[in-house]
Amino acid sequence: MRRIGVLTSGGDAPGMNAAVRAIVRGGVYNGLKVFGIQRGFEGLIHGEIKEMDVSSVADLIHRGGTVLRSARSKDFMTKEGQQKALDQIRAFGLDGIAIIGGDGSLKGGLCLAEAGIPVMGLPGTIDNDLGYTDFTIGFDTAVNTVLDAIGKIRDTSTSHDRCTVVEVMGRHCGDIAYYAGVAGGAEYILTSETEEDLNALCRKVIDGQKRGKLHSIIVRAEGCEISTAEVIKLLEQKTGMETRAVVLGYVQRGGSPSAQDRILASRMGYRAVELFLDNKRNRAVGVRGMDLIDLDLEEALKIQRKTNTELIKLADILSI
Repeated sequence: MRRIGVLTSGGDAPGMNAAVRAIVRGGVYNGLKVFGIQRGFEGLIHGEIKEMDVSSVADLIHRGGTVLRSARSKDFMTKEGQQKALDQIRAFGLDGIAIIGGDGSLKGGLCLAEAGIPVMGLPGTIDNDLGYTDFTIGFDTAVNTVLDAIGKIRDTSTSHDRCTVVEVMGRHCGDIAYYAGVAGGAEYILTSETEEDLNALCRKVIDGQKRGKLHSIIVRAEGCEISTAEVIKLLEQKTGMETRAVVLGYVQRGGSPSAQDRILASRMGYRAVELFLDNKRNRAVGVRGMDLIDLDLEEALKIQRKTNTELIKLADILSI
């Protein structure tokens, strides 16, 4: 193992740059040549590959987004595209590839692994939807971004005696909604993972009004079956409270990564280098508790994300 590549793929997540930095500097420290692959699998297909050194990742750990850029590649989903990618890997003499991304990106890495290329997968996604790891790179920053927004929204909602539905990312995993909702003191949290009782939602808002509460914050994950418009209509009909929507959108992906994400990404990036140096193949790097773990890539991707029932219960209790 002398030459490794690193790419970022799928949706960007704060901390991806910190992971790239750790892989490059950890590789150089251990005598490896490290090559950055631009635009994910799409760039790999087209040979957008350049050697990186210590200076390439200077002043990078605090930056959001990904310096390597990202793209979704339809070509890589075909056998022809995958063969082009393999040809480029061999042309540049790469002995292994580190892939930073979400479920789809790591499944792309599995295609390379099945073709004989050693792969290390790092979980880079704000959704925190990979079942094999407690936390993903970018999740903590996204939660703090939402939390900051909730604080600002609460100020203006209180000024106008208003209820606000805050829509956050999370199609199949409601972790952003639950963590930010609990930390932000939301009255109710709506996700795709639980059956929601809209009558209970309205009762909580009405109970708050009776206690003299001037605002209510509802956090809704984008994957929830009940639309934001439907929630607003029902709240206004049953509570009489003016209700507005705030869709946070892509602001959740941007911004300087939190200290937790910088440290997690750095630890995971260097662990990937160590695994390459130990001649390990096709591993998924993650974290459980405070400890780094690595699992077989294929087996890791089969692990389903479990709903955090403890957090759901806590959210319900604390929002009375």
